[in-house]
Amino acid sequence: MNAYLIDANRKTVTPVDLIDGLAGIRRLIGHHSVDSEEIDASGDRLFFDEGCFLRDQTGKGRFKLDNLVPVADKAMVAGSGDAGATLKDAVVELATLKGRISWL
Repeated sequence: MNAYLIDANRKTVTPVDLIDGLAGIRRLIGHHSVDSEEIDASGDRLFFDEGCFLRDQTGKGRFKLDNLVPVADKAMVAGSGDAGATLKDAVVELATLKGRISWL
C-alpha cells in the first residue's frame, strides 16, 4: 500500500510500500502507541506517536501538517476508509504533501 514516512529529524517525506498495515506504521515511526488525525476529505490520515506530546522530545525535529498540532520525530500518511481502522493507499501526491508540511 502506498504511504509516506515523514521524518522531522531529517526533514524528509519518503514514499514507502506499507505491506503490514498498522504494524508497519508502528515499526516505521518507532512507537507502539499510535494515534491518527484525518488530513483531508479523501480519507488520508496522519499517523503519529500518541505519546509524542508527553514524551521528552529534546533534540527531536518537529513538523506541522496544515493546521494540525505539531508532531515530533516521525509520522506517516496513509489512506483510510473508516477513520483509521482499515488502511489503503494514500490519495495525496508526494509533491502536494511536501507543500503542506512546515518544518519547525
